[in-house]
Amino acid sequence: MRVLKIQGSDDTPKVILDADSNTFEISGRSLPEDVVAFYDPILEWIGEYSQAPLDKTVFNFKLEYFNTASSKLLLDVLLKLEDMYDAGHDVLVKWHYPDDDEDMQEAGEEYADIVEVPFEQVSYSID
Repeated sequence: MRVLKIQGSDDTPKVILDADSNTFEISGRSLPEDVVAFYDPILEWIGEYSQAPLDKTVFNFKLEYFNTASSKLLLDVLLKLEDMYDAGHDVLVKWHYPDDDEDMQEAGEEYADIVEVPFEQVSYSID
């Protein structure tokens, strides 16, 4: 399966979706000008991947910030992962947040409440 890599910028997150190396990550800041155009290839890739996923899929979100428009598309990503989980596949979402960022921690908790997929909160310190 093809690898989807998007280089991050000030306004867009870095994305690595690579089944061969078992790397599934969205990281950085998400406030793209056209949020739908940015996330469409990601949603398409996950849709294709979900047809024959790995034995275990661990999807990492390492976002520093995201705007309201991005929050809807992030939920769409999570709902695709929930579909995989509902189909009997082993899926784990890891929501990484700085240990001093209550907003990002709460965002992860809210997403965990919305989707029926195993969710792990991972705090880290910024030195």
